[in-house]
Amino acid sequence: MDIQYQALKTLSLPQTTDLIHVDQRPQRTLTLKSPALEVMTDLKVIDPVSIAEDALLHDAHERMVSHGIRLLFVTDRDGALTGLLTATDVLGERPMKCIQERGKRHDELLVSDVMTPRRELEALDMAEVANANIGQLVATMKHTGRQHALVVELNGNSKHLEVCGLFSTSHIARRLGISLNFIRVPQAFAEIEHAVLHED
Repeated sequence: MDIQYQALKTLSLPQTTDLIHVDQRPQRTLTLKSPALEVMTDLKVIDPVSIAEDALLHDAHERMVSHGIRLLFVTDRDGALTGLLTATDVLGERPMKCIQERGKRHDELLVSDVMTPRRELEALDMAEVANANIGQLVATMKHTGRQHALVVELNGNSKHLEVCGLFSTSHIARRLGISLNFIRVPQAFAEIEHAVLHED
């Protein structure tokens, strides 16, 4: 049986019509006790930006700049995850070290030369993240000394782990309205909370 749907009303756009910007969207005020999912980039909703492992490092840097991001997922020709590339990898000591050790020119460096390979990466289980708060997440990232944390879950069909989320300390700091750069590795949630509440 065909269902008859009523069309919605339309309106003309006046000259004062603007395009909303991401930073203007209303966001809830967050604290360290807020759910960790509030600050996770959900890769089921937002397409992850990736680059091939055999791409030039220069091209990877340009992709980061054009997308306004500081991390790229690195894949092989089959699309499988082989590592991560961060802005620190691109702009830090790794390129110079590679040039000295392998005798390459800077314009010859590939993503695979400086990326962090998959075997060296660690991730959080989505089941635990779903029940965690931001304070626990910050403690975890400070403990590992990383600016990003991957979240994975098991795909019921393929039986493979899939990267489904991403945390960034810069995003967390922005949402909390604090700086996380100065905090040393905290030992407990209470220590983080004390550091945040007593920030100058």
